[in-house]
Amino acid sequence: KFFPAEAAGGTAYLKALSAPLPQARFCPTGGISPASAPSYLALPNVACVGGSWMVPGDAIAAKDWDRVARLAAEAAALGA
Repeated sequence: KFFPAEAAGGTAYLKALSAPLPQARFCPTGGISPASAPSYLALPNVACVGGSWMVPGDAIAAKDWDRVARLAAEAAALGA
């Protein structure tokens, strides 16, 4: 896990880590959005991303599982 990804340097930092740590894979979280996720997922040292946009608190509180499922499916499609 790499947290907080955006505040800690984002994709530029992960690119810099790829040379000295070629075997390491990361799951960036913290500040990741549907708009920024593809740039992270394009990096060879990123296995996945995480973000609260996938499971928003208001959807959980409302037990809106259809919304959660839709957002999760949209997030899964970002890496396809």
